[in-house]
Amino acid sequence: MSRPAVRLKQDAATFPVPQHRDQVIEAIAQIGRRQRERMRLETLMNDDLAKVREAWEKQAAPHLEAIRELQRGVQIWCEANRDLLTQGGKVKYAHLASGEVKWRLTPPKVVIRAAENVLEYLKKASLHHLIRVKEEPNKEAILAEPESVMGIKGINISQREEFVIRPFETELEEVI
Repeated sequence: MSRPAVRLKQDAATFPVPQHRDQVIEAIAQIGRRQRERMRLETLMNDDLAKVREAWEKQAAPHLEAIRELQRGVQIWCEANRDLLTQGGKVKYAHLASGEVKWRLTPPKVVIRAAENVLEYLKKASLHHLIRVKEEPNKEAILAEPESVMGIKGINISQREEFVIRPFETELEEVI
């Protein structure tokens, strides 16, 4: 009993495949033209979006200023009446008929200016526990000496080949 032949089906290519060097050269040129046209369209789109955004922002601007003024007034009144609103400091919020107000502390954050001076001071003051020392594998050194890490679990050196098409183009120079 013979088995029927297996037929493999593959969709036909839906894109043009160049057949010789001149067609490849023309295809790359066409890619460049289409990329530049896309860039022109993107620029026009961004110009239009900027105009639309500006128009809506102009309409919204008076509301933003009014909101800021109302917020300042509400905050001043709430600060003046904080003891009453927070039941003598028992809570950090107040529920009002149209909404609520809250007092919140942000998490503490450290701001360091002139880090070298701060490090120097911490070292002189024997506050080494406040200095972070970060140890990590040196990837640049590993790439410079790949043979020295061969066989070490957890270290993999990989490389891949990419195919790039870059149509020739030039940029306009600005004349000042």
